[in-house]
Amino acid sequence: MASSPHPNLELRPLGNTGLKLSCVGFGASPLGSVFGPVSEHDAISSVREAFHLGINFFDTSPYYGGTLSEKMLGKGLKALGVPRNEYIVSTKCGRYLEGFDFSAERVTKSIDESLARLQLDYVDILQCHDIEFGSLDQIVNETIPALQKLKEAGKIRFIGITGLPLSVFTYVLDRVPPGTVDVILSYCHYSINDSTLADLLPYLKSKGVGVISASPLAMGLLTENGPPEWHPASAELKLRSKQMLPAKMFHPALSQQELCSSLLSIVSIRPSMYSTRTHHPDFGMLTVLLRSSVAPIFVDGVEDCCFQYGSNQSLWYIQALILLLGILTRQSEQDMYGLSLCEIYLICLCMLIFPQSKCQAAAAFCKEKGKNISKLAMQYSLANKDISSVLVGMNSVRQVKENVYAATELATFGKDQETLSEVEAILSPVKNQTWPSGIQES
Repeated sequence: MASSPHPNLELRPLGNTGLKLSCVGFGASPLGSVFGPVSEHDAISSVREAFHLGINFFDTSPYYGGTLSEKMLGKGLKALGVPRNEYIVSTKCGRYLEGFDFSAERVTKSIDESLARLQLDYVDILQCHDIEFGSLDQIVNETIPALQKLKEAGKIRFIGITGLPLSVFTYVLDRVPPGTVDVILSYCHYSINDSTLADLLPYLKSKGVGVISASPLAMGLLTENGPPEWHPASAELKLRSKQMLPAKMFHPALSQQELCSSLLSIVSIRPSMYSTRTHHPDFGMLTVLLRSSVAPIFVDGVEDCCFQYGSNQSLWYIQALILLLGILTRQSEQDMYGLSLCEIYLICLCMLIFPQSKCQAAAAFCKEKGKNISKLAMQYSLANKDISSVLVGMNSVRQVKENVYAATELATFGKDQETLSEVEAILSPVKNQTWPSGIQES
């Protein structure tokens, strides 16, 4: 049997519901093995550790892992062996592995299925899942009235809606009676790279609606490993290469030897890039630009390895070209750790074909300073107390401990404002960039 939650994790009120949610919420989507396999033992252990460390809010959906997330979370909660009123459970309806269905009939059936998988008599919150993929008028006129009947039947306590475009929240809330919708769940709109949810908070507060913010790491953008390949963000935001580049490669005061050492971090990707040498669509030359400043030491053979000057990534392009010229004109092959000039050409070409995204640059900067961009992003989101809970996916005891530690460290020492300001400066060119989602935006 688990002990009562740890008292040091802050509890915050959720709108007018009377619920108090832990500032860190347990996102159970990874328990559905959506990011890799998770054993039943690990799932139960992570839920137990979360509860022990003070997390009382658990969120899932029948969509996550094709109902597997609900089943795993249900087993984890049952293993706690504590009274039902000691934890808060949220699940969703309307989005399923087979598609979207916000009809009254389907969502009414859905809650019974979810309760069976969760091994519960009721859920605290039932949310319409990603409503931008359905008819918003149907949500207002059919789905939410159906959820009200479920509330009257005691199967759910409160009603919520979720989505990516912030406009869907105002559309629905302006069209339903006050107090009908109790909570909204927004994701990817309150983190270092996108804080547009902040503009909506006064409106939501005036409606008495509680706010849950998910994906403080922007679905992997603000991590050292970067987002999954399917991430819908633009190339400016997400990684173009899985290989992280050290931040000091940007520093113009460092010696060529230090830059060359840093360059070795991407040597591992060179074999697969040999075929790109003359076939990239942006392939061109910087002859005029280069000859205007480095004509005395310019090597003609470099020209076919240069790209056309680009405005968005100009600093990165120039740094790579300076590095290439420095290697070719000031270093001998013996100084280059056994790399041939041909290999050096191709490594630098990889730098030009796969320039760092802003988020990648921010992650590399933090790593160079001995900081973790994920913890910084988590603490940025947690610092806004108008957000009741910051929901983050977890599937291991280690992840639970890391997220709770981020919260307790923030409560004790406050934000690392110096590093945060530097990261915000790096991300400023892409601040508040998002991506289309739903039938209204597709």
